[in-house]
Amino acid sequence: MPQGIATNPQDRQKLISPAAPDDQVAPKTPFMGLAPFLRASIAGTDLRPLGQQILEQAGRDATDAELWLNLSTVVQCFGQRELGLSIQALALQQKRIYRLAAAEQPARLRLLMLSVPGDISANTPLDCLLENSDVDLIYYYVSAGDPLALPIPEHDALFVAICEAEENRSVLAALEQALAHWPKPVINKPQYIPLTGRTAASSLLQDAPGVLIPPTLQAPRSALAEVAAGTVTLAARFAGCDFPIIVRPVGSHAGKNLDRIGHPGELAAYLAKVTDAEFFLSRFIDYSGKDGLFRKFRVVLINGIPYASHMGVSSHWMIHYVNAGMYEDAGKRAEEAAFMQHFDDFARWHKAALDAIWQRTQLDYLCIDCAETQDGRLFVFEIDHTMVVHAMDPEHLFPYKQAHMQKVKTAFRDLLRRLTDK
Repeated sequence: MPQGIATNPQDRQKLISPAAPDDQVAPKTPFMGLAPFLRASIAGTDLRPLGQQILEQAGRDATDAELWLNLSTVVQCFGQRELGLSIQALALQQKRIYRLAAAEQPARLRLLMLSVPGDISANTPLDCLLENSDVDLIYYYVSAGDPLALPIPEHDALFVAICEAEENRSVLAALEQALAHWPKPVINKPQYIPLTGRTAASSLLQDAPGVLIPPTLQAPRSALAEVAAGTVTLAARFAGCDFPIIVRPVGSHAGKNLDRIGHPGELAAYLAKVTDAEFFLSRFIDYSGKDGLFRKFRVVLINGIPYASHMGVSSHWMIHYVNAGMYEDAGKRAEEAAFMQHFDDFARWHKAALDAIWQRTQLDYLCIDCAETQDGRLFVFEIDHTMVVHAMDPEHLFPYKQAHMQKVKTAFRDLLRRLTDK
């Protein structure tokens, strides 16, 4: 057992200290989280001048960890992932606990978020959901070999924000034992997070009522190269899978190097430009509507209750909300507004499917990217707890969103209140 992980309730209670070493000195710069920078990015603000300004400040004081962590987020928001991660590493060398103060003070509740070093998709961005709330967020960046090596700050509830990824499995396994009898409520217990992985989720939900989720297979590059070369057919190499398929590298996010492949020649061209060693593949499902457009929904499950986050409408099968034309097309926004207004009908139609997803994952907070098939089933693309859920879109373009997103915010705050009686 690594040192620092308390193994019984008494030891765990002692581990929660009023002031962990990282918290004993007030920060020189407020930690800002993701929300303000994401809001600026969505509004079209060029963040590079801000990044340059913060870099100049950091150059004058290399010991300002909050400033470095803020800079890491800014840099990642304008697309410099590797640079952002190197800056983040500098911040985490100095301290691994950061506090994001509630907008409403005094705060009514302190939520400890266990996080891992990584890009902005590596942990649940709860600050985007809890903007203007009465909840203090405490970011605790766990250590790989000894996740809870630092004394634990006082908190009212604990949220495991760590994403499912191969590099996080040992940390999640260690946390499962450490949090088994934690003296405070634990939201999203670590043993259930691996169920959101692409392969695991496709197996978990295969026979779920009302759900369509094609089996996701993991394939080494060599196997796909054989198919691309024509030495073996796709169906022979991967039982139950045939063209067209969806291919993406293992570990990719936000559609990076995700492609639809229709025949071996296209697969060969794909492998020529994507150099990863391992890939996920699954059958391509045509989920277009009668008008030929594709619609993707983001649904949030909070304690099993579904809420609408957004709907993207696109002429392309691979939908990302930011490039689906939602900002430019008033007709698409009107359709999203109708979806959100009548979401209760959607939830009732897919109740069996949504209930099954919640019951099988056992996660208190979960996001689902999904669509509807032409025969009325819930077509699940992905499930996890680290998707961005926010109400940051410009109100003059999306006046309908605030009321519906407030339902999500209220539901999450109510979950915290029920668990902590605060």
